[in-house]
Amino acid sequence: MLAVVATDTDLDALERSGTFRGNYFVLGGTISLASEKANNLRLRELLASLVGRAKNGLKEIIIAFPANPEGDYTALHVREELAQYATEHSFIVSTLGRGLSTGSEIEYADPDTIRAALASRK
Repeated sequence: MLAVVATDTDLDALERSGTFRGNYFVLGGTISLASEKANNLRLRELLASLVGRAKNGLKEIIIAFPANPEGDYTALHVREELAQYATEHSFIVSTLGRGLSTGSEIEYADPDTIRAALASRK
């Protein structure tokens, strides 16, 4: 598995959780909704590495970006870029599940959080 994260800090958070056993790729940030530019992101490097990773047994790419509008927009953009590679090399692209935080009240949750909680239910 390969987790694509936005920043080194996100990589550190996943590592501290002790639950992910795979490789990482740091994209270098998210796409700003104000400019919609992805100039500083390492998307080309990610795409260039996929053929070799697929030959070495890559089965899944997990898009692990912040749960905010810029993270969601970047995830959509990256997923679109990965689609052709995923089909050609038989790996899946997934994203982290989301929902209500432990201890949070439903009445204070925003509609997107409730929608995500319902969609990623077990």
